[in-house]
Amino acid sequence: MKILFIGDIVARIGRKTVVKILPDLVKKEQIDFVIANGENSTTGNGMTEDTMKEMMAAGVDFFTSGNHIWKKPEFMPLLDDPKVPVIRPANYPDGTPGRGWQVIKNPFGNIAIINLLGLEGYLNAYLDNPFYKLEEILKKIGDQASIKIVDFHADITSEKVAFGLFADGKVSAVIGTHTHVPTCDARVLPGGTAAVTDVGMVGPQNTSLGVKAEIVIQRFLTALPKKHENPTEGPVWFQSVLMEIGKDGKAKSIKRVDIDSEI
Repeated sequence: MKILFIGDIVARIGRKTVVKILPDLVKKEQIDFVIANGENSTTGNGMTEDTMKEMMAAGVDFFTSGNHIWKKPEFMPLLDDPKVPVIRPANYPDGTPGRGWQVIKNPFGNIAIINLLGLEGYLNAYLDNPFYKLEEILKKIGDQASIKIVDFHADITSEKVAFGLFADGKVSAVIGTHTHVPTCDARVLPGGTAAVTDVGMVGPQNTSLGVKAEIVIQRFLTALPKKHENPTEGPVWFQSVLMEIGKDGKAKSIKRVDIDSEI
């Protein structure tokens, strides 16, 4: 089974990039299932039902997220609906809106998608340890799905690498997200788990993680906050990884699929 995982989609320009590139890519690579991190897809922060549907129409089957999923309060009630293909990190406290993992029925074989936040860099005492949380979730999944994909949304590279090695042989893939900066370490680990420290983003080039460069530079020069703005046109990146996974849940391969384009 070929599964494409798309990096953090940033704002309207990122969505337009997905609409432009994804349909042809799915056909060219004969992709069976598409996952994307959508937490930045609406004005750079959060999601809405309309933006979700726009990306689904372009070919995204399921969305993971991260700490920015809460930025659009109107979307929060939808997170509790199992028919809405969006999950939030599983290691938030019990009672938090939404689901942290979900099993998707698929003709090739059921797919379990799991979302977790790293701890390092967040210093958030309210999050459960993602390592223990993964073990807990895998027990609940049991034999419901042989293919298991984890979005590990985290800041620190050492934590992300360690988590991938911890999960090796237990899941099909550990895909790092959050930094918007792609890493060149995509590989299949010894136990059959595909891993990459960060898949990157879909959004504008010549920016700071999708935000207009001059805004971020001024923040570093003055230490004063300023509202983030995203470009609406110009050169863009589409950054993703393509995995081939067997029916036994073991990854056969993983490769970067990075495309430069213009909006």
